[in-house]
Amino acid sequence: LFFFIAKSKRIAHSSLLIHWSLQSKIGFPQGIFSSCIACYSIHNTMAVVKRTVRTSHPAAYKALKALASIVGLNDVVSLDTEESKSDSFTLNTTVVATDPFSRNDVSYTVNGFLACTRAICKAAPDCGLWGQFHGEASGEAEVEIWVKRALDLITPAYVVSEDEAKDAVYKTQVEEFVQSVDKALTGDFLVGKSATAADIVVSILVADAASRTGASISNLSAACALFGRILSHAMIVDAVGKMEIQESASSSENAVDSASSMDFLLNDVVKKLNELSICHNTYSHKLSTKVEELITNVPLPPNETHTKNVFFKDKKYGLFLVCVKPEADVNTKALATALNLEGKVNMRLANEDLLMEKLGVKTGCVGPLSIINNKDKDVTLVLDEALFAENINLIHSHPLTNDASTALTPSDLKKYLAASGVEPVVLPFESKSENPMAGKAPANRPPEAKTAKGENKGEQQPKSKDKKTAKKGETLLALQWKKDENFAMWYSDVIVLSEMISYYDISGCYILRPWSYKIWDTIQNWFNLEIEQLGVENAYFPLFVSQDRLEKEKDHVEGFAPEVAWVTKSGDGELAKPIAIRPTSETIMYPAFSDWIRSHRDLPLKLNQWSNVVRWEFKDPTPFLRSREFLWQEGHTAHATFEDANVMVMQALELYRRAYEEILAVPVIPGYKTEKEKFAGGHQTTTVEAYIAGSGRAIQGATSHNLGQNFGKMFNINFQDENGKSQIVWQTSWGFTTRAIGVMVMVHGDNQGLVMPPRIAPLQVVIVPILARNKMSHDDAKPYCEGILQELQEAGIRAKYDDRTMYNPGWKYNHWEQKGVPIRIEVGPRDVESKQVRIVTRYNGEKEDVSVVGIGSLIGEKLASIQNAMFEKAKHDRDQHVVKITEWKDFVPNLEQNNLVLTPWCGGEHQEWEEWVKEKSREESLAARGEEGEDARTSTSVAAKTLCIPFDQPDLPSGTKCFASGLQAKCWILWGRSY
Repeated sequence: LFFFIAKSKRIAHSSLLIHWSLQSKIGFPQGIFSSCIACYSIHNTMAVVKRTVRTSHPAAYKALKALASIVGLNDVVSLDTEESKSDSFTLNTTVVATDPFSRNDVSYTVNGFLACTRAICKAAPDCGLWGQFHGEASGEAEVEIWVKRALDLITPAYVVSEDEAKDAVYKTQVEEFVQSVDKALTGDFLVGKSATAADIVVSILVADAASRTGASISNLSAACALFGRILSHAMIVDAVGKMEIQESASSSENAVDSASSMDFLLNDVVKKLNELSICHNTYSHKLSTKVEELITNVPLPPNETHTKNVFFKDKKYGLFLVCVKPEADVNTKALATALNLEGKVNMRLANEDLLMEKLGVKTGCVGPLSIINNKDKDVTLVLDEALFAENINLIHSHPLTNDASTALTPSDLKKYLAASGVEPVVLPFESKSENPMAGKAPANRPPEAKTAKGENKGEQQPKSKDKKTAKKGETLLALQWKKDENFAMWYSDVIVLSEMISYYDISGCYILRPWSYKIWDTIQNWFNLEIEQLGVENAYFPLFVSQDRLEKEKDHVEGFAPEVAWVTKSGDGELAKPIAIRPTSETIMYPAFSDWIRSHRDLPLKLNQWSNVVRWEFKDPTPFLRSREFLWQEGHTAHATFEDANVMVMQALELYRRAYEEILAVPVIPGYKTEKEKFAGGHQTTTVEAYIAGSGRAIQGATSHNLGQNFGKMFNINFQDENGKSQIVWQTSWGFTTRAIGVMVMVHGDNQGLVMPPRIAPLQVVIVPILARNKMSHDDAKPYCEGILQELQEAGIRAKYDDRTMYNPGWKYNHWEQKGVPIRIEVGPRDVESKQVRIVTRYNGEKEDVSVVGIGSLIGEKLASIQNAMFEKAKHDRDQHVVKITEWKDFVPNLEQNNLVLTPWCGGEHQEWEEWVKEKSREESLAARGEEGEDARTSTSVAAKTLCIPFDQPDLPSGTKCFASGLQAKCWILWGRSY
């Protein structure tokens, strides 16, 4: 084609340089393997672009040289060896372009590793190194994130001396970075389906940093597989020489093939671990049918352990998989006692047929990982609490085959079990060496201490009862993060371990489990009763919207365009026109409104629908708060006048305020959105804004919009008024989403898990019996507890009697605390004798012994008191973080103190000043933190944004100036960092 053009255009002295590279297993983008770099001269005058990349950083030099080699820019990267000996480093790229007509040079220089990397990659954009797949910039942001993160390795890679680099701080830094790479890999590469600058830069810097620090990373199979593919490729080797990830001394150094996880990709356990992004080391070893053989074949250091695994069956109580440390002794009689199994218990080893049927493994291949195959959930998993002792770093267990083992950290084993929907029973087991009496496992309740004569045994009982259950039945599914230490990870822990959500294999989509969906059900039931009194009826409209309809309202579609998901195929064929999945329903509903509304007698039309919505968010997804699919309620109404529409807007907003404050116990601030933040295509937006004390951020709770007549004009929704004149309707829309559930969790949750306000709790009271041998059996406790349950239910209280016999009281306490049940009722032998119970309040831990007489009304009053107390506590926490300032100098310092800031404002129409505040606050906040920038995709920016113009306005003295622009202030406006 080039020669044809050259000939037809009669270009003199034309020349063409074509460079081909054969595609290999590394999978670089197709543009690299069929790239064409062309230059030509016109009448002996050539357009020339020269690039010079200069650095004094050896690790950066290797990474940049490799990238330059790939895009055909050979010999443009140089290492300044003199400066590399100093404590500071140079990183810059100079581009000089010569205009063939004027012969003038135009040049510019970019500085810094990120900018230089970007400049090299974009010299040949079709190569896709910067994430520009198929001509689209779909992966650019992700590539940039990884290149930025790789900068963390610059210090251990070169800045510090050889001796300093061996420090544990730098070693840990490298290991944690590689762990994050391993977890992020869902395919062969970090971004997309082919190698990008992210893979190349990360691989080279990791190799350098690991070599200098001695970091142990060879057990991270997915990450090491990526590094191996990149570093061994001929193009990389030609550019920077052979680089390797040095294999460190592994804890499994005696394994036959400790780096052969790739051989197990079809193994169900390995697939599950990879799907969950759980770090693991799966390796081959000699066939080991017994734990004694395994210990001999694969010896481990003291801080790691194999598991001994026994599969029992009992005619009455079912199946048990018991996994303990090799030195532990499993005594079936003691085990039955510890599990609270009453009556005749006859545990026997299950045969291989039953083992294969229930766990899908043969004898000698079983372990805790095989519980994934128990589809019927009829096997109780019992684990030795010694497996989770502080001195245990890795647990090695068979991945369904006895010629291999998988090494997991104790916390990762917990995550694996939680993701598999398994709640193990964790019990202490004594070793044979410690106890010659067959390694007896302790009973559920230890025997009471003998009381000396004269001592008041009754006064001591409450104290000893609490103490006895403090460590019994400790659940494996405990929170790993503290709320005030790592808020984001704490939140993730809480919603997963409380069984609210499960993760799905499509990013940004989540499974709402029954515990969270019951909360949504409760909100729906309350809301439906309220809107029915306002004359609003429920309906349902289709999920899909045509492109023509969606794009009919220009401002509206521009507001949602980046988030719209499109259906373009049906089976193997392409659709004639793409169909959008609803991001909202205005353009779906309003054509129907146009058909239905003819006269003023058809107004008002008030409809509501409960549905799902898809918005393809590109910011970091967060369950409930920011997801690609979510559930919501959306109301749409049409009215004859603006005033009627505005009444509806405020009625809907008041329902949202009540939902948050009266149901969820979350205080909110109602107000107007600015022009910049209002609903796309609408006239005016009102909002309720909540505050999350744990993160110091605000969050938009719900919005109610006065749409004006804009949509009515677009969709021809006209009516004849009482005078026979044609008029355009005034419309509203308003919505409330499952985001509210996440807000409730963040506001009230603590380090034990959820804390549920009673009005929204799926279960308000749980009754837990404390059984004791020779004092109170399950049969003894049942009528007493069921009597209490009946009285509570008759009083309209959502209650449950937890009569499960396989779990002890301590396990149950932790389980229901983690799920946030507001009140726990404990019933022990002496409670039955005294006709009383112990009440434990979840939100503050208070304990109280009360009579069972009139317990229904007493608990009802208690629940109401808890609801009010939780709201007042949240309101106090919020109010402590709302400050009023009048000068810019006080703005960012207050943001840094996690405050919401109320300032005088020149008016929402000044969008340019609104944007200025956002960018200026970002700049100053980053400078205060010593940071250069932030990820454009982050959902937790340090920049401030307007939250609302509060309805409740403080006095504004005459002459007050806007804190940002200096113009005359018109109102007070609330700012904050927001989700």
